[in-house]
Order: sequence, then C-alpha cells, then structure tokens
Amino acid sequence: MMKTKRLILVIAGFLAILSISAQNSKNLAELLGYPKDSKLLIIHADDMGLSHSTNTACIKAFENKGVTSGSIMMPCPWALEIAGYVKNHPGMDVGIHLTMTAEWDSYKWGGVSPSDQISSLLDKNGDFYPSVEELGKAAKVEEAEKELRSQIDKAIALGIEPTHLDTHMGSVLANPDLVKIYLNLSDIYHLPVLFPRAYLSWFPPEMAKALGSKIFLLDNLFMLEPKMINGEWIEAYKKGINELKPGLNQMIVHLSVDNDEMQAISKGHDDYGSAWRQHDLDLVLSSDFKDLLKSNNVILITWKQVKDVMNMVTPK
Repeated sequence: MMKTKRLILVIAGFLAILSISAQNSKNLAELLGYPKDSKLLIIHADDMGLSHSTNTACIKAFENKGVTSGSIMMPCPWALEIAGYVKNHPGMDVGIHLTMTAEWDSYKWGGVSPSDQISSLLDKNGDFYPSVEELGKAAKVEEAEKELRSQIDKAIALGIEPTHLDTHMGSVLANPDLVKIYLNLSDIYHLPVLFPRAYLSWFPPEMAKALGSKIFLLDNLFMLEPKMINGEWIEAYKKGINELKPGLNQMIVHLSVDNDEMQAISKGHDDYGSAWRQHDLDLVLSSDFKDLLKSNNVILITWKQVKDVMNMVTPK
C-alpha cells in the first residue's frame, strides 16, 4: 500500500514537471489563451495621483475603456485620492509609478520616507531632483531602495493590490545600481516590472540571458515624444499602432483635464503639459482610436494578466 502511494506521488510530481515545462515552452500570448503571433497591447495611464485633474481624467479613461492599466505616484499630493478610488473599485489594473524625481518648476514633492533617511535623493529644498541625471549622480543605493520599498508598502497599506511596477521619467534607470534595485523589487513583491527587451543590451551576456527568460519583458514600448507630433494628434499614434509587432507591447499615455490646476502645475512645460494631456485623453476616448486598434487586430490586455502568468510560470 505504501509503495503504491509513493508511486502515485512520483507520477504526480513527474506530471507537474511536464506541465511546467510545457508552459515554459509557450510565449505569453499562448499562456493567455491567444495565438502565438498575437499583438498584445497594454494602454497605460501614467502619473495617477499627480493632480486632481489627472485623477479625474484617468478615472474617465478607465470607465470608458480608453486605457487598460495605470500607475500611481505615491509621493504626490493627490495620491491618496486616487488610492481611495482604486480601493473602492476592485479590478482596476493599477501599479506603482516608482518616483524619485519632481520635474515641474513650481510643484514639488519629496519622498514618502522621512527626509533624513533619504537625504541623497533630495535637493537643497528637500524635494526630489528635477532630472534623472541629477538623481543618478547623487543617489545612495540603500536610500533609494528604502524609498522605493516605502512607496510600494504605502500603497499596499492603503488597500491597493499592485499589478506591476514602473518608473517615473525612467528614474530607476539612472544608474546600474538603481536598475538592480528595480529588478530585485520584482522578485521581492512578485510583480512584473516595465522593462523593454531592448534594455538587455546594457547587461553582461550571462545576466542578459537570465533576464531574457522573464515573461514580462516588453517587446515594444511606445510613448509620444514632441518630435513625433505632426498634424492631427492621432497621426503619431496611428504610426505606432500600425508598426506594432507580435508580442507584448505597451503604449504610455499622459492624461489630465486641461484646466486651471493642471495649467498652473505645468506652466512653462508644453511637453507633457496640460494641453498635451487633454489631447491624450481625447484620443483614448475617441472612436477613431478604438477603430484603429480593431483594424490592426490588437488584443488589449492588462498587467494583472501578465502578473498572473508570471507567478504561474515562476510560483512564489
């Protein structure tokens, strides 16, 4: 009888190994139940929590299926507002927009950690540096890790279940040590991170090979840049969507209502400023944009789906 039980356990274990091996041989699209060559796209709202007008716009985009994902800047003054909304609306695909810069001229913030514990991340006024370059030169590794973990932990304490991690202004890419922290946070919190496959060229071959197996790597990342704007707002996005390749793609949009609040925040910054963000909001809500996605056979997905697959292939 005992031998029979042992045999059953051995067979069950063997079948489990075969199952995991079969899963690992499939790409993300297949693991999600789509054809291997599917164009998967996450439409992502950056900077949630930046302002009340940003929160208003992002909520509208979520409610009207203009975006499939978003992420919150926990150090910002309006983070609590959007965190409360997310907590009361289960199912929203929201991650943490890890933040270590404050770029606006007259609208600033520091960290969520006590300032005396992250002093290398702060300028003489106690605010985050305005540029990634300044951050990269000044940041101490242990202080950066403390602050980033504090931002994630604060969101969780507020009742948010993050679906992923990404980065404001690419600040976690400011130097190699910060990149390592960023990738390590994925393992600690069992969350996918925004990381384009193209970035693997930064790493030594062996490390790049190991990272290359991560299911969450983006095959393509699209974000509108000022040099792309020519004619109607949709034209640059149309080019980006028409050029989408099979695999995991993300399109980042910046949403706000163009009002007095956002105009004051972004004064002197036309790029990604108030009018820009209204244009992006109008775009994702438009029927032309949705028709464009449909005509290109784009499959919209969320980071939550990626997270679930990641943790299925690599159990906690």
